[in-house]
Formats: sequence, C-alpha cells, structure tokens
Amino acid sequence: MLLNAVWAQDLFNPPHRLWKPQEDVVYLQEVSEKIFTPSVVTSVAVYEGVCYALLNQEVFLLNGNTFEKADTAPGRAKMLKTAGGKLWVTTEEGLFMFDGEEWKKMDHRKFVDICMHRETVHAATGNEIFRLEEGTFVSLKPETGYRTSNVTMVMEDGTQLLADPVELGPIQRIASYSGTLYILRLGELVCFDGQVVNGDFTDWGSLPSRDTRDMLGAGSRLFIATNRGMAVLRGASVYEMKGSDGLPVENTTCLEQGFDGDLWIGTERGAVRMVNDEWHYFGADLWLPDNKVNDIAVADSIVYIATDGGVGTIKYEPYTLLKKAGYYERHLEEWGHKRLGFIHLLYQKNGEWVREVSDNDGGHTAPYLAAMCFKYAVTGEESARREAIESFNAILWLEKIVPIDGFFARAIWSTTGDKDEMGRHGSGGLPAKWYPTPDGKWFWKGDTSSDEVIAMFYSVSVFHDLVARGKEKEEAKELLRRVANYIIDCGWVLKDMDGETTRWGRWNPEYLLRPYGYVDRGINGLEALTFMETAIALTGDPKFEDGLQQLLEWDYHTNTIRQKNVFPPENIATWDDEHAFRSYYTLLRYVKNPALRSVYLRSLERTWEVKRMEQIPWFNYVYGAITGNDCEADKAVKHLREWVLDCKEHNYRNSHRNDLFVEPGYTSYERGRKRISPREMCVKRGSRSAIALDGGANGSRVMEPAGFLRDYWMGRYHGFIDAPETNDPDLISVEKNRGKQLGAAPYNGPQKPEFY
Repeated sequence: MLLNAVWAQDLFNPPHRLWKPQEDVVYLQEVSEKIFTPSVVTSVAVYEGVCYALLNQEVFLLNGNTFEKADTAPGRAKMLKTAGGKLWVTTEEGLFMFDGEEWKKMDHRKFVDICMHRETVHAATGNEIFRLEEGTFVSLKPETGYRTSNVTMVMEDGTQLLADPVELGPIQRIASYSGTLYILRLGELVCFDGQVVNGDFTDWGSLPSRDTRDMLGAGSRLFIATNRGMAVLRGASVYEMKGSDGLPVENTTCLEQGFDGDLWIGTERGAVRMVNDEWHYFGADLWLPDNKVNDIAVADSIVYIATDGGVGTIKYEPYTLLKKAGYYERHLEEWGHKRLGFIHLLYQKNGEWVREVSDNDGGHTAPYLAAMCFKYAVTGEESARREAIESFNAILWLEKIVPIDGFFARAIWSTTGDKDEMGRHGSGGLPAKWYPTPDGKWFWKGDTSSDEVIAMFYSVSVFHDLVARGKEKEEAKELLRRVANYIIDCGWVLKDMDGETTRWGRWNPEYLLRPYGYVDRGINGLEALTFMETAIALTGDPKFEDGLQQLLEWDYHTNTIRQKNVFPPENIATWDDEHAFRSYYTLLRYVKNPALRSVYLRSLERTWEVKRMEQIPWFNYVYGAITGNDCEADKAVKHLREWVLDCKEHNYRNSHRNDLFVEPGYTSYERGRKRISPREMCVKRGSRSAIALDGGANGSRVMEPAGFLRDYWMGRYHGFIDAPETNDPDLISVEKNRGKQLGAAPYNGPQKPEFY
C-alpha cells in the first residue's frame, strides 16, 4: 500500500512554507552513445530514419552502433544533405540523389550547398544558384546578368551601367529566410531576389568576424556561424551572440535546426543546443567522441553529431524524475555497487570492474541509507525498508567489528571475498591503519575521521526517526549513544586502537581553538553540537547534557555562524559543505533551546547564501525544510532533470568556455566562475561541486548515483516535489533487468554477522 507524502512540518514544523511544490512533469532526458570511427566524420545526414555519414569521402550508413559502407553510393563525396524528401551528396563528379533504392546522378557540376527555398530544392555552385525543376537543375542567373543594389550604378530610367559584371560568388552557403534567398560569402552576407545581388540590405549591425562557416534560417532569424561567435539577422538588424550572451563556445563551425524549436550549434570544442533561451553544452568524452564538430543532423528526438573522432548520438526520451530514480536504483543493481549493505564506486582493475573498499565506506553509504528512509516514508514500500535496514546494519557493523565500544571503522575488507586490495593510504595520504579480526575473515580500517561520524549521525538518526521499529530503533539509538559517549570519554577526540588521536577525529578546544586547527573550529564545532543534541534527544542521558554545556562554555555555538570558509581558496573543502548540511538537518531537528536555535539558523542562512548559486537540491532542500523559506525549489528540480544517465566518470572540460559568468541574482563567494549544470559534468557524490569546471577519470570509474536518490526522495518526503500525475508505467518506472550484470561481479565471500 502506498502512503501519502509526509510534509516538512512532521520533522521541523517551520512557521511558514514560502516555497511551492514542483510538479514532476514529463520531460525529455538525454541518452548518449558514442560511435568511434577510425577517421574523421566530415558530414552527416538523416534520411528515412537512417544516419548517413562521410568518412574519407565515402558514404556510410549507421547500422546499430557501427557504420557500414553504402556500397552503391558515389565516391569522392564532399557533403551530405537531406532536402525535398531525398538524400543528396555533393561530389567531385557532380551532384547525386538517393531515393531510398538507388543513387542517381542529377548534375555534373560541383555544388557547395543545398537548401529548400519556397518548397523547392535549390543548390549552389561556387558562383551560381540552381533550382530543381522536373528533375533538372536550372540556373537562376538572369539572361541580362545579375543586378547590383549600388545606387551609384543605377540610372534615372532604372538601367544600370556596369564596368564589371555582378557576381554571386564565391558562394559559401545558401539559406532561405522569410521567403528570400540569402547567400553567405566569406565574411559577407548577401540578399538575392533572383535579380539583384544586395550586400547593403541591413540597417544595423555587422558580422562578428570575416571567418564565416555556416548559415541557417530558422523561424524569425537567420543564423551565421563564425569563429568569434554567431551573427543573427532579424528583420534588417544583425546582432552578435557571444559568450556574454550565454553561448558556451564562440568558435562555431556548423548549424542545424532541432526537433523542438531548438537550434544546434557545432563548435571547435563540442556541441551546443539553444532551446527556450537556455544553452546546453555537450563536450568531448562525456558526450562526444571528439571535440571538433564538423556537422550535425537531427531526426525525430535524436541528434547525430559528426566529429573528428566519430559520431555522438544524443537521444531524447520522455522521463519523469520518478522514472529517473528507478533508473538509478536499477543501475546500482546491474553494475554491482552494493556489497554487504555498503555502497561502492567501481574502478577498472586488469580489465575488470571492481568495487572499491574505500577510505569512507560508511560515509559513502549514508546518502543511500537516507534515500531509502525517505522513500519508505513516502511510499511505504517494504523493498525500500529492507534496503534501509541492510545499509543501517552495514553502518552498525562498522562499530561492532571494533573491540572498543564507540569507535568504528572506515571500511571493512574481506580476506577472501574482495577483489579490491587493502588501500595503503589513509587520511591526507598518511599510511592506512588496517586491523585484522580474530577469526581472520576481515580487516577493518582505522584512523576514523569526523567525516564518518557526522555521516553516521545524519543517516542513522533519519533511519531511527522514519524507518526503525522495535529492536532496530533501540540499536540505532544505542549506536549513536556509544559513539557520542566515546568522543566525550576520549576528551572530545577519537582515539584509535593504539590510543593515539586519529588524524581528523578532533573536536577538542586544544585543536579547534588554537592556530593549528582554528580553520575547522566552525564546522567541527557544529558537528560536536550535533552529536550532543542528537544523543540527548534519543537517550535522555544527562551525560550528554553536561557535554553540551561544556561545548557552549567553549563558545562552540557562536563559532558555527561563520563555519563556512570562503577564503583563502586552499581552505575551501567541498566535503565540509556536505558535513555542514548533514549537521544542520540533524541538529535543527533536535535542538529545543530557542536561543541556540536562532544561532544555528543564522549559521544556516549564511552558509546557504554561499551555496545558493550552485542550485544543488541537497543544499536547497535542507534549507527549505528547516526554515520554510523560499529555497528555489524550481532550480533544484531542474538540476535533478539535468543529471546524466551514464554514471561513468568521463572527462569533462568547461574552463575553456566563453560563457563563464555568474548568473544574475547570484554572488560567487567562493570565486566560482560559473555554475556548471550536471549535464556538463560526470555523476558525482553528494559533496559534488557545481563550480568545479573540469574533472573526470577517463571513464575508468563508475560512480554510485546515491546522491540523486537521496535528493529526489528527500524532495518527495518534504513535499518539494509532487508525485507524477501520469500513471503510464513507461513514464514512471524502468523495466527490471533481473540478473543483468554490467559492472562488478556479485560479491562472493563471507557475510556480515547478525547483531539482533
């Protein structure tokens, strides 16, 4: 049975709710495929649903995901075009037409471009334009020659005296716009009415460069691609489109009309889609086989992008966010990210996908645990509850495997079941600390950091509040009690098996209120306060009341206000933002003192204002759920729709772009040059940064998409996102590919013990 969504008031009870729930409407999701070729793809066209491409001046057609030579097609080909319901190819020997059955030579001349004008096929050589009439190309050149628009050559009776004949060429491209034929000559736009060659028809503006590449008429505008941006003719005015206008790359190469009122732009560094006043950038590795785009062809909801390294296809499929969540859940299963209740990224080892036993398995599992808790609270699905319990038990195991109550491991490695090796490095590159279990089945990793502790308190407290029953609730409460108790007993630090303080498990004033650790006083103090308030709320033990009072005497609460570091750059750590919002979401659920609550809200307000420009749902939803204030819920939903489906960490590059500016209405406090859409980067973990311009891992790692699942189901739980109105299963779910293995092989080793 499905349950109704639970609203934010159930956990935070804000005095108002100024944000509006966002509809989970059907949208078009990009699905990519890269087809690599041994040589440059110079031209591409779609005819009767089939993609044709030119490689080494030969015509190929796409069959599945490979190109096959079109055996009867002409050779020495230069350009592919579809026009008038036929496929055309220009060659050194003339112009050929394909009708679906055979290639027919239509003209012996060397044509440079083809277009539709007044519902008729027109073609141009370097100096002349022809119209197709009853299977023959007829020249448009008047018997008396072309006329000029230069008034100095026009006599009173309308005749013209010309010392030299007027020429159309050299023609680069032709295009039809508003019922008129336009000619692009190198660095010059010409209007041609059948007689007059008019180079002086605009009243305002000029081309941004003489290095012109392509031209396309689309609706009310005529677009010209140049190496310094695009020119746009509208009426009698020419204006420029540059990086400052939002064009990601100014060095443009080709143009093509889209399928939904959009325009596709090829560049020297990727492809661009302009739609509804938005710019979508598709770069090499992540989307395309190569950077340089030579041609683009568009079919019904699919785009073919010809590059120097092959063809990138971008297919647009109808999705809802609910379906996307289902897709990512299926991905976790198919790719083998799950192991013993933990969630892992994958990497390639000797040609095989292997789960990484990381430096922070508990922290990386926490978003998935929270996601399944929120999902269960929204849907009541027992499968979500089982997943939550499985991940909680894994996090519980991290503490149970250690012989010291309250200290817990970063990771657990099987001596027989794991293909990954025990990592040699720990925090900050220090040597890893691995300890064997008495039975010889496992090693567990010590030197536990503050990262793992706040991840545990956040996710386990959500599990306690939303999912746990009976013994589960008791185990969750006791786990957090033991950890909080151990931190106090150790003097506000974590002590490892050797009795030494771990590298980053420090909340003591000797560290935070001294120069060495002063930069962490805000974030670590916020964490320590969270530990105490959570332990007080769940256990009622007066020891934690005393611990909280000690922190307040050290003035830790005041330090939380400026916990977010914005300067100097070397002190800005993306993961600290993750820790901070885990703390806010937990601390502000449990704190009862109104004066303290106001301090923590001031801290949250300051921190969210810094993070607001990135438009990441995690930050927006935490802020909105706690305060009830406007949290740009529309931007958060848009962000979720823009996540890429391919979870491989392909390289992405944005630092070269010409549109690196902060959107109006935002301030970059962290010196970020631009908010980068998830569409323009690879899938990242929850602590992802939207201002990191470049990244990736050469496609050699596969990231778990747990961050999306947490953000989506959190949005559903708090009412930021409505359930889809459609019941069409194709729009709200994905087919389960049971038993399908794409990544790491299933774990085959000893199982974790049962504790209750």
